[in-house]
Amino acid sequence: MEYSVVFGGASYEHEISIVSCISLLKKGVSIKHCIFLDGSHRFYLIDKKDMKSTYFSSGKYKEAKELFLGSEGFFSRGLLGKSVALESGVIINLIHGKDGEDGTLSALFDFYRLKYIGPRLEASMLSFDKSLTKLYAKSCDVKTLRYEIVSRDDRTITLKPPFIIKPLRLGSSLGVSIVHDVKELDYALDVAFEFDSKAIVEPFVENVKEFNLAGFLGKEGMVHSVIEEPVKKEFLDFENKYLDFSRTTEVSKASLSLSLESRLRLNFDKLYGDIFAGALIRCDFFVIDDEVYINEINPVPGSLANYLFSDINLALDELASSLPKNNLIKVSYKYIDKIHKAKGKA
Repeated sequence: MEYSVVFGGASYEHEISIVSCISLLKKGVSIKHCIFLDGSHRFYLIDKKDMKSTYFSSGKYKEAKELFLGSEGFFSRGLLGKSVALESGVIINLIHGKDGEDGTLSALFDFYRLKYIGPRLEASMLSFDKSLTKLYAKSCDVKTLRYEIVSRDDRTITLKPPFIIKPLRLGSSLGVSIVHDVKELDYALDVAFEFDSKAIVEPFVENVKEFNLAGFLGKEGMVHSVIEEPVKKEFLDFENKYLDFSRTTEVSKASLSLSLESRLRLNFDKLYGDIFAGALIRCDFFVIDDEVYINEINPVPGSLANYLFSDINLALDELASSLPKNNLIKVSYKYIDKIHKAKGKA
């Protein structure tokens, strides 16, 4: 099966998305087209030979062919302004953060009836906002850490240090700080509020066990990746995440009991449910005192979590063959016609 990858976006995670797309190309995924969304919300068709970070940072991408969204696909402008359809195959949404994970692209793709791999609108909303993720997890009977929400206008926190502060609607560890002492609090909040008007505060647990698991709903049921125990310091900061997203080598399976492996998969399946159908997601779990807690749901994971699968091509093909159907509602004017006839009008 052939794919087109949409990457970039007007997001703080713009560069991460570029790195993710380059990583998928290195994995040999059958990518027919690379479609770049720049910070001005313009789409460009990028030649695969130009898929280098400097091509985008220099602005040379603006010399590429511009694309436009339309019914059932992307189009370019041909001679005399005629629209020329791009044979895109299945679209892969690889935009992290705003535009890609907040539901913007999902709504556009559904509106124009494109076939795509990625979270749908409802799933995007629930996973993009960390407070909504907490409420969703609770409804799925999945444990979460205690938390409080603070804003620029109300910085009141009742939790005692140490705790971790994250922007409410952002990933890649941007704007994240660990507060060990109240003297560090104001600076940590200022850092978080550089990226969002709200932040989430959670207890920071020293030496917590963390496990990452990716998967999707295929034709025969849930498909799971290997479970990884990431190597980290206190937490993976932006620099480490940037390097992490460029990974192409399959990771080693975590050493854990069959019981814990089963519980991690069970919690993953509860969170995936029906709402994430059509997406390959990664869930990051904590294990504290042998209890499983969800940390974050990544609806568009870095490099599409290719390093967690033995064969990412096979995984994508299976997912692409079981995408949700976007049923088109047939518009009818029969009620208007009845009213007009009842009133004796044509």
